[in-house]
Amino acid sequence: MLKNGFIKVACVTPNLEVGNPKFNVREIVKLTNSAKSSITVFPELCLSGYTCGDFFYQGSLLKDVYEAIEYFRVNNKNKGIVVLGAPLICEGSLINTAIVFQKDSILGVVPKITLPNNHEFYEKRWFKSGKNISGNQIFINGINYPLGQILFHDNIHNIHFGIEICEDMWASITPSNKLALCGSNMTLNLSASNEVLGKEKIRRNTVIENSRRNCGAYIYASSGVNESTSDTVYSGHNIIACCGNLIKEAENFSTSSEIVYADIDVNKIEFLRRNETDMHDENPSFKYQEVEFNLVESDSYKFEETIDNTPFVPKENPLEAFTKISNIQEMALYKRLKHTGAKSLVIGVSGGLDSTLALLVAVEAFKHLNLDLKGIIAVTMPGMGTSSRTKNNALQMMEKLGLTILEKPIKDALIQHFKDIEHDIDKKDVTYENAQARIRTLILMDLANMYNGLVLGTGDMSELALGWCTYNGDQMSMYGINAGLPKTLVRFMIKYYALTKFKNIADTLEDIIDTPISPELLGSDQKTEDSIGKYEINDYILYRYLNCGDTEERLVYLLQEAFNMSRADADKYVKNFFFRFFTQQFKRQATPDGPKILNVSLAPRGDYRMPSDIKRW
Repeated sequence: MLKNGFIKVACVTPNLEVGNPKFNVREIVKLTNSAKSSITVFPELCLSGYTCGDFFYQGSLLKDVYEAIEYFRVNNKNKGIVVLGAPLICEGSLINTAIVFQKDSILGVVPKITLPNNHEFYEKRWFKSGKNISGNQIFINGINYPLGQILFHDNIHNIHFGIEICEDMWASITPSNKLALCGSNMTLNLSASNEVLGKEKIRRNTVIENSRRNCGAYIYASSGVNESTSDTVYSGHNIIACCGNLIKEAENFSTSSEIVYADIDVNKIEFLRRNETDMHDENPSFKYQEVEFNLVESDSYKFEETIDNTPFVPKENPLEAFTKISNIQEMALYKRLKHTGAKSLVIGVSGGLDSTLALLVAVEAFKHLNLDLKGIIAVTMPGMGTSSRTKNNALQMMEKLGLTILEKPIKDALIQHFKDIEHDIDKKDVTYENAQARIRTLILMDLANMYNGLVLGTGDMSELALGWCTYNGDQMSMYGINAGLPKTLVRFMIKYYALTKFKNIADTLEDIIDTPISPELLGSDQKTEDSIGKYEINDYILYRYLNCGDTEERLVYLLQEAFNMSRADADKYVKNFFFRFFTQQFKRQATPDGPKILNVSLAPRGDYRMPSDIKRW
């Protein structure tokens, strides 16, 4: 399964009999021929069993191993990459190897480098380390194959993988570290790691850390309970991680064969590696061979997991995520207020999501500073399109929080302004809309002068991405507290503030969350999403573009999968998003200071630097 830069991989823990390659290979063939993955990894020494002990010395076992290799080669119907572990003879010694197959071909053989020889492990008793092998080929059933550290390439699909065997992963400098600097974006590990109390956590963390450090995928397949239990027990702990994130894991102590699948986003890995300067600056000085292969691309692709179509919103430990984000925002504003010595903060409160979150953060920052909440000057500025619902929510919230409330209607000022610039007040065009935003900003800025305070900006990252803000209007402030949060995450934060710190206004906050998003510039029935599309979809595009570097074509494909929409609708969303994104960079260039909260942002001084006159539409 390979399509659009996604590849399906699998870790397999087969049912086996220790010392019986004939039984083992038949089980392995059955599993590989039914596998739906393009890369399938089996455990260390799976053809013989890892726990053979001194039986490894016996010619009868080795004869069966070589016959099993040939049996697999002839009977393997899997079109992808399959990696098996086997003991082989090299330079008169036994070596612990990973054999890489594609259909009826052996692409290469990788020997284990780091042999554990302490506690319950005695590998040096039986095996020679791969670092002590002088040649670069190995003779198997009448044919010589590449042997050593090998970088396997499918250049058409940007798949470049190396192999480690169990203890190699635990070394100070691992083979995968070196191969990653040479272009490997995927590591396959064949392991036999036994269980003791607490080890699974260390093993999981090590796999995840290796995937982070190597900026790629790590596929770790481990032996199961059918290994010998004379002295140790194996659980079949299979782990798949990518770029520091756990993708899939299973540790079931299963007595039957088990396959764990996961989808790897190869395009995302390549995007992240292009951005990772550490990968550019190191010189590995590492001897390795290169072997090319080609995978067949699928007509269709079935994802293992339902695509998360709100990727900015935390799914695991949401309360912990809320606490972290709220701490970042509150401490950011705390420091800005402390630095300036401002005792007051001016904020326009519309009763919408963004101004609500900014207000809640302001209240908490004032508490950290032991400042009187009356120093928060909450300003409601109803205009021609303001609804009673948003205005009432704003007033209820401000009253219950004990803030200084100012109501400054803008209708009369707008009428006079339109007279001054000779604009027809009945002509509800962009001038009509933007004038309201700019008058509100003018009021807030002048109030900040009067109260010797700061204007707190409310706009979020989604609005910045789409340019859904008025230049020198709501785009401008003295500190943009929400600039690092997309709209879907703003909604999440208000929900958890209602559940935790602001239970006294929870009902109002819930109604604000449920209120349709609107600028209320043309009327109370104006809906933002009627103009720019649903924020959930735009945020999904923004996430994939900033975090994964997806092309327009790939985003169209993913929108169909994630939102079950037609290709025509997906294409329209993508085109609209990128038209707005590239034409509105000039607004982001003038963005006020604001805290970074996610691993990406649109701040022109930090994460995203792009000329305003780039041409991409």
